[in-house]
Amino acid sequence: MAVIGSGFGGLGAAVRLRREGITDFVVLERSDSVGGTWRDNTYPGCACDVPSHLYSFSFAPNPDWPRTFSGQRHIRAYLEHVTDTFGLRAHVRLNHEVLMMRWDADALHWEIETSAGEFTAEVVVSATGALSDPKMPEVPGLADFPGKVFHSARWDHDYDLRGKRVAMIGTGASAIQIVPAIAPEVDRLTLFQRTAPWVMPRTDREISGLERWLHRQLPFTRAARRGVLWGLRELQVSAFTKRPNQLGLIESLAKANIARSIKDPALRAKLTPSYRIGCKRILLSSDYYPALARPNVDLVASGLKEIRGSVLVAADGTETEADAIVFGTGFHVTDMPIADRVVGQEGKTLAEAWKDGMQSLRGATAAGFPNWMTIVGPNTGLGNSSMILMIESQLNYMADYVRQLGLLEGRGQGGRAALAARPSAVNTWNRRVQDRMRRTVWNTGGCTSWYLDAAGRNTTVWPGTTGEFRRETRTVDLAEYEVLRVRTGERTPVPAAVAGAATEEEAA
Repeated sequence: MAVIGSGFGGLGAAVRLRREGITDFVVLERSDSVGGTWRDNTYPGCACDVPSHLYSFSFAPNPDWPRTFSGQRHIRAYLEHVTDTFGLRAHVRLNHEVLMMRWDADALHWEIETSAGEFTAEVVVSATGALSDPKMPEVPGLADFPGKVFHSARWDHDYDLRGKRVAMIGTGASAIQIVPAIAPEVDRLTLFQRTAPWVMPRTDREISGLERWLHRQLPFTRAARRGVLWGLRELQVSAFTKRPNQLGLIESLAKANIARSIKDPALRAKLTPSYRIGCKRILLSSDYYPALARPNVDLVASGLKEIRGSVLVAADGTETEADAIVFGTGFHVTDMPIADRVVGQEGKTLAEAWKDGMQSLRGATAAGFPNWMTIVGPNTGLGNSSMILMIESQLNYMADYVRQLGLLEGRGQGGRAALAARPSAVNTWNRRVQDRMRRTVWNTGGCTSWYLDAAGRNTTVWPGTTGEFRRETRTVDLAEYEVLRVRTGERTPVPAAVAGAATEEEAA
């Protein structure tokens, strides 16, 4: 098996494979270390907007989270700890960017070309994540801008922003953390806002030494804390998915949050969204609005239209001169670049198969791509809870998928087998998801968000609770798959380095 990516999804898959007794696998990582998006995003103020005790694996709890909402440094350290504790280093291949994956229909395996060598794998688990490839807008004149330009996910720490005139493009989850972090240092900060976000206070605090001691000595206290955090978010789901009008109270609280920090009526009007709260992801920050009220911070309530030399021109004609531009413009979510590098049964790439929109069976398998599955696939995203919950559900599905393959190969007396998602099953699942999506706030809230693809279809978010998704992905229904078979010779021996890797118990 081959796992692509070493973020939460890839490392989680590796741990689960070890627990299933599978050791003949590699984790192919394009970078020089593990960590995924928590390795790549190192911008000032970078932190998670999901509580720490919910944003971690259930099988690898961390009693020593220092804050209720953890920063990037601590989350990355946690992922390094998971890698070491569960003996995954021997499986990880760093600086191995996947360039192309092709399905061999005769041998029933995947041929994988990477930047550092070639592999074959019976099963591929793609865990590249939705927030891995930055999206840079095409702005006329950008190539001729004389100053510094970079994306928030590729922060240039060698460039000193102190005393500079900085333009921040975008008002998403990264921007509302960057603005308060750099505003005190720069000479002038101009924020280009195409759409105002809804922002609620972020109730972050230090977790006391007593709390951490209790979580270490009495694990049930840690589990109870996680359970309460999970349960509260499950109770909120119906307002997002079935009864968006119930979000009115939350909207009132968000407006009060603006009024507390922004005294200027004109600025307050620019920062008040015109769509239903929840349509775009609700952002958490207690210092974003105060930062915008600083005398050296300007808000341009219009998107960036063009650049003329060092002057940025907004769609409303506002002109701003800048020394540096930081793009907080998100990622390729509905058009993941990895899809161009996967060639399936019919010689088509996954991008071609998904040209009318991403769709897969239970967020995992796509028609025409046998023995290939995604972690954090189409319609598995969340608007209000922890993605780790969804990842663990998909790991359950992956584990049963591998078990079913083993049983099928056993019945075939040594012949290799593959499972190909039936197009009818994929279409049935996708219709169910899209039918439920129609009444959600993401489709009826009156906004345009990164949840939607180019055709305006929501192929990103799961329209239900995490509990529902876990039930839907507990086991593989073989009726939804076509079984492919071929007779094979002896299996390739397990590499010595992998065969000798420590078990998670030994590592612990």
